[in-house]
Amino acid sequence: MDLSSAEELYPIAILMDELKSDDTQLRLNAIHRLSTIALALGPQRAREDLIPFLQDNLDDEDEVLLALAEELGKGFFEYIGGSEHAHLLLAPLASLAEVEETLVRDKAAESITAICAVLSPAQIEQHYIPLVFRLCHGDWFTSRTSSAALFSPVYPKASTATQDELRKSFAKLGADDTPMVRRAAAKWLGPLVKGMKKEHVITEALPVYRRLAADDQDSVRLLTIQDLIAIAQQMTPPEVKDHLLTQIRQALTDKSWRVRYMVSNNFVDLAEAVGEDLVRDELVNAFVQLLKDNEAEVRTAGAAGIPGFSKLVDRETILTKILPCVRDLSADSSQHVRAALGTHISGLAPLLGKDATIEHLLPLFLHLLKDEFPDVRLNIISKLEQVNNVIGIELLSQSLLPAIVELAGDKQWRVRQAIIEYIPLLAQQLGKTFFDEKLSNLCMSWLGDIVFSIREAATVNLKKLIDVFGVEWASQAIVPRVVAMATHPNYLYRMTTIFAISAISPSLNVQVLRDDILETVLRLAGDPIPNIRFNVAKTLDVIATVMIASPNDGGTEVTKNSLLPVLQQLQADNDADVRYFSGRALEKCMAVQ
Repeated sequence: MDLSSAEELYPIAILMDELKSDDTQLRLNAIHRLSTIALALGPQRAREDLIPFLQDNLDDEDEVLLALAEELGKGFFEYIGGSEHAHLLLAPLASLAEVEETLVRDKAAESITAICAVLSPAQIEQHYIPLVFRLCHGDWFTSRTSSAALFSPVYPKASTATQDELRKSFAKLGADDTPMVRRAAAKWLGPLVKGMKKEHVITEALPVYRRLAADDQDSVRLLTIQDLIAIAQQMTPPEVKDHLLTQIRQALTDKSWRVRYMVSNNFVDLAEAVGEDLVRDELVNAFVQLLKDNEAEVRTAGAAGIPGFSKLVDRETILTKILPCVRDLSADSSQHVRAALGTHISGLAPLLGKDATIEHLLPLFLHLLKDEFPDVRLNIISKLEQVNNVIGIELLSQSLLPAIVELAGDKQWRVRQAIIEYIPLLAQQLGKTFFDEKLSNLCMSWLGDIVFSIREAATVNLKKLIDVFGVEWASQAIVPRVVAMATHPNYLYRMTTIFAISAISPSLNVQVLRDDILETVLRLAGDPIPNIRFNVAKTLDVIATVMIASPNDGGTEVTKNSLLPVLQQLQADNDADVRYFSGRALEKCMAVQ
């Protein structure tokens, strides 16, 4: 390495010292500074000195190698002169793609494919393709495993002759003696197929898929489900029936639950790919069997696919075939199955229509809302809007309001929080009168919840309600009850008062703030609890923003006569936080004088 000055030597010398250090963190720091060092060296020196240095010093801990594989793929070619020199990064990454650690190999392959995107056709033919073939035919399974990921990005860019060689080489990976290589081939066959012409899919990719789909390792077979979908997408429905029906049936009844799980998890994509006739003739009954599978994981994945698959069949099939399974799943022994159903069952409402939803789904909602597992209740609540759009909020509220009121006091705070987030929608649809009669007390009770997150959500809920019903309603229904909490002996209630006022103030006008709220806030400025006083200072900052924005409504006068004196008083507080937040608010108020 011919370096002409100490200044030029310094960056690379530091890098070498740190990479050779016994301290892993130092070596990691050096790797993360590669772009800085390359920038200091300049493009030519980075190409001539830095890249060879990295190539020669790859014997390191996996953590460092992983960082290097990631760093080289994050646009590092820009530091060595741009995309015309990007191929120089392939050599060190190819070495990383051959190490034993899977994470390093995967990251190296990811970085190689990222570099492929910026290579010219000449660079691909001269550098990338030879690299793929070298790794593909390597003696160690690690290189062959990594090579599987490199075919699909380059295949559409390669010449016809090279494409022929790529397909033949990939077929060898699919028949490799090592299960890990076959797994890699199964994982990456689908992406490769998407770039092939149909004739090559049928004549060359299909035999590879069939071999892998019949593999004795279920870890290989389960990965072929994505391949099955990719191949089906390249064919017409009659071709799918001719070439893939046997494999589809085998996958649906595979002895391994992990394979059936993958089928269940990707069932909607598979159904969309195979065509309407096969869905009707084969997949409806197959889907029912998956929803009744012995393994809970398979049923859970199937439950998630119920709305998506139901879109592909007629309403009669939903009512006669799928809904009976849904009823069974609502009482499934696995809480995870019921939770998945709770998340997705509401997706059936738009497909069934109003009458069928009322008849078939509402009873299931009520049943699931009483489930002993909190996630089931939570998932049902969070998706009720879809049902509301179909049957209307009035009917929904009549059917579910008792359950919602019961869940408002649920022992699981996340369920109570989900109910709070649903209240503004209910309020908007039900109107002021219904809300004041049925839900107002409920909303105020949350302000005294023992869990801070619930109290916080309750204050946000009040603001949303004011945005729905207006300031006049707030001044009569909300504000008096909020300020009444300011005299509570428990400081948490007084704190909640301040939080609530801070949350709703932007939605109120100067008159309500001045006449109904300000006196309470100013009184709490003298509270013995420092946390309350500094939150008062933060709230005065919010109120000041409203006042300053409304000078014609008396906001300037309130700022000068009421806010400034109290904030100046808080500036002398013995608590540092109180002084800091009051100082910020005071600075804002002083600006309007």
